[in-house]
Amino acid sequence: MEYLSKNLAVINEQIQQACTKSARLRDDVLLLGVTKTYEADIINASIELGITDIAENRVQEIIRKYDDVTPGVNWHLIGHLQTNKVKYIIDKVSMIHSVDSMKLAKEINKRAAGIDRVMDVLIQVNVAQEEQKFGVSYQDAYELAETIDNLTNVRVRGFMNIAPFVEDKESLRGDFKQMRTLLERFRDNRPYADCLSMGMSNDFDVAIEEGTTMVRIGTGIYGKRDYVR
Repeated sequence: MEYLSKNLAVINEQIQQACTKSARLRDDVLLLGVTKTYEADIINASIELGITDIAENRVQEIIRKYDDVTPGVNWHLIGHLQTNKVKYIIDKVSMIHSVDSMKLAKEINKRAAGIDRVMDVLIQVNVAQEEQKFGVSYQDAYELAETIDNLTNVRVRGFMNIAPFVEDKESLRGDFKQMRTLLERFRDNRPYADCLSMGMSNDFDVAIEEGTTMVRIGTGIYGKRDYVR
C-alpha cells in the first residue's frame, strides 16, 4: 500500500507548513485518520506508518472493525451518537467528539461510571447553523459545556466543529476563530480543556492556522471512498 505512505507524507508536510506559518509546533496538532468505509487491513497499514488515532462516524463500524484493528490505537467517535448506542462503545473509544445534548451526556456519564472510567468528550458546535448537521448553537455551547463538565464521569476537553464544504476555504476562517475563542473562554480554570477538533481534508490548513489541535483526514490519507461496501 505504497499510496498510503505517499499520501501521509504529503499530509504531514502540509500540516508542518501550516504550523510553521502560524508559529505552532507540529506536535500541537494531532492527525486523526478518518476510517469511514475503509477496512481493517488498510487501517492497520496506516497505523504501521505512524497513525496513532483513528476516527469513525458510526458506532456499528467501530464494533465491526474493533477486533481486527491493531491494538493500542486510539479510537474516536466523530459522528452523531444516539443514547441507546453509548453502551456499545463506552469501553472502546478514547474520545467522543459529538456530544450535543445533556441527555446524551448523562447517558455517557452513566455508562462510564459503570466501568469506572472518565470519558473525554467534545461538545459539537454547529457554528454555521446548517440545518442538516447536528450540534449545539455557538450561543448555547459554553453553557452546555459547563453543565456537562459537572458530571462525575465525563470530562469536557473542548469543542468540535464540522465546517461547511466550500470552494473558498478562507471563508471558514471566521468560524474557526469563533471556535478558538470559545475554547479559550471555557479553558479558564480548566487546564484539561485543551482540544479543538476542526479541519478536514479540504480545509485543515486554515483550521491549523486558527488554532485547531486535531485535524480529521480521511480521503487525504486513504484515498477515494468506496461507499458500495
